[in-house]
Amino acid sequence: MKKVLILTAGFGEGHNAAARNLRDALEFISDEVQVEVLDLFESTYGSMNTLAKSAYLNMVQYAPKLWGGVYNLLDNSKFVENRLGGFTKLKNALADILHETQPDCVVSTYPVYAHVIQELYRDYAERPFTFITVVTDAITVNSAWYRAPSDLYCVANEPTAEVLVQAGVPKAKIRALGFPVSLLFTEEPALPLRLPVGEELRKILYVIGTGKKKAGKVIERLLALPQVQLTIVCGRDAELKANLLERTSEFQDRAHVLGWTNQMPKLLLSHHVVISKAGGAITQEAIAARCPMIVNQVIPGQEEGNAQLIGDYKLGAVVERNREVPELIEEAFGHKAKLWLEWRKNLLRISKPDAALTLAELVLAQCEVADPTGEKIKLFKPAGRELKSAAKSGPASPPRMLLCDFHIHTSYSDGKLTVPEVVDFYGRLGFDCICITDHLADPRRLIGKLARLSNMTVSEDQLEEYFEVIERERQRAWRKYNMIVMTGIEFNKDGYTSKTSAHLLGIDLKSPIPSALDLPETIAHIHAQGGLAVASHPHIMKSEWGKNTLYLWENHEKFAHLIDAWEIANRHNIFDCVGMKRLPFLGNSDFHKPKHIYSWKTLLYCEKDAEAIKECVRRNEHVSITLFRENNQLVANAPLRPAPATGRSELAMPAAAGLLAVRSH
Repeated sequence: MKKVLILTAGFGEGHNAAARNLRDALEFISDEVQVEVLDLFESTYGSMNTLAKSAYLNMVQYAPKLWGGVYNLLDNSKFVENRLGGFTKLKNALADILHETQPDCVVSTYPVYAHVIQELYRDYAERPFTFITVVTDAITVNSAWYRAPSDLYCVANEPTAEVLVQAGVPKAKIRALGFPVSLLFTEEPALPLRLPVGEELRKILYVIGTGKKKAGKVIERLLALPQVQLTIVCGRDAELKANLLERTSEFQDRAHVLGWTNQMPKLLLSHHVVISKAGGAITQEAIAARCPMIVNQVIPGQEEGNAQLIGDYKLGAVVERNREVPELIEEAFGHKAKLWLEWRKNLLRISKPDAALTLAELVLAQCEVADPTGEKIKLFKPAGRELKSAAKSGPASPPRMLLCDFHIHTSYSDGKLTVPEVVDFYGRLGFDCICITDHLADPRRLIGKLARLSNMTVSEDQLEEYFEVIERERQRAWRKYNMIVMTGIEFNKDGYTSKTSAHLLGIDLKSPIPSALDLPETIAHIHAQGGLAVASHPHIMKSEWGKNTLYLWENHEKFAHLIDAWEIANRHNIFDCVGMKRLPFLGNSDFHKPKHIYSWKTLLYCEKDAEAIKECVRRNEHVSITLFRENNQLVANAPLRPAPATGRSELAMPAAAGLLAVRSH
């Protein structure tokens, strides 16, 4: 098993994207590689790092010229090297990780790490691993990337490679392999190289970063063009989203407003043009998708190179003012779309959608070079490089104790982590099964109407994306962590009072369910898909802030035969009334952010298979709950002893482990 460590940082959009995509590619092409992606700035500096990222984002958004000055300082001085003493915690953390993991190859997608590694191994004849720097800048490459040595420098294109050569980096150390974009770009077909003719709509994607105040006027001018179909991505700004929904209400057939989305590859592959600022990730993804780009803002520094790439190679255009965009769209598709066709042809020449796979192959080859035993790595290369699929749940296995959490929220609603981050978070902690259950509000209720204008719930038009993303992560979770991931929804049926409000979990859903259904209809749809209907926090919550949802409990006799299980524990709350009524039960975290992991969880004794897990919940035999702590992960392998009175089982664990065993009768 080869070990690859990928180091990244959350400053700017390109570093993390490159790290995640390279990890996915490595795990795709080989089953004999162990990959870890680490942001040591986040893990070692915590709140200080959060403040630093916030300052960086505010500077980029509100004071771009000031950021340009900072960028030039980093580029034209030894600012980083002179301040390595300030990175003592990071240096010590990295030294410990390198000593413990003994990686065969270390990859950096952020320039500071090269300087720290140089400092760590200053007194050694050689490093015990290959070190590769993946440069996420294009053309305007900050010298901090190459002032510290690396075995190889991987860049996005030949113009960027030439910049490094001119700066004195040996040509033999440079690989122009492309930017490591998502593997989705190798799966999904791009729009055909043909002229959009007749009445066919020109699909325009507008990604709003900064310049939000002027976005509304440009959108109205774009929609004034009769053949334009506009998709608007406005991020997590709920106020902006509400404003754009109002401004585009009369164009609902041609305007689609999205908040935050995890489907940028799919959007780029299905649109004729993207309008955006010259960010590192979005520019490279547009090139990978062969989607012409109109750059409407350039932040001084690294974005200047991205804009130069688009302009010099005629992969789209760069405008000085946002108001120029509608006229440019008209020009691009006028005269039989001559200009648009030119952009597409130029993109085909430079695009490298499989760059992550190519880079992954290089990394694995360097692992072999670094390994004195010469042990070979088996590469998985199916025809056409189609992605491997995972078993739906897992092969048949003997029953054992499974650690589960069936109530988890992500950034699709009001959670802090993205779906991939949740999968990695739970996977590293050794969970056997999780279900992601983001909120879906009933639009017939007042809160549901308001939710449409916020980022607190999944929007109806994002449900298809939500299911697709979780399905992809389900496969990765099984492949990497041997963990089952289920798709779920928390159906919010909120009334004006606690006794008219209900939250219902749908567990292991196969497709979206309409939000505007009554509870019995919703439960019927859940069961039709083979899923579980679970009453969420059905009684009074004493230890958490939040509105109580008591409708299901007030009517539990009516719903007892419809609901598969009731939460007897939710985060830090225990609802002993569920046990007293001898109802089937589960314990869940209601996870929204990392600290919520220290909460109630479910333990099931059954086969590690999705259908076996659901059947165990339905029967509610061999079900226990536990308070999760980092040192009680061994509960999954704890022995069982039979309970003589009932024939059921309970977990045999000492009380110090924080375990509460509850047996149903």
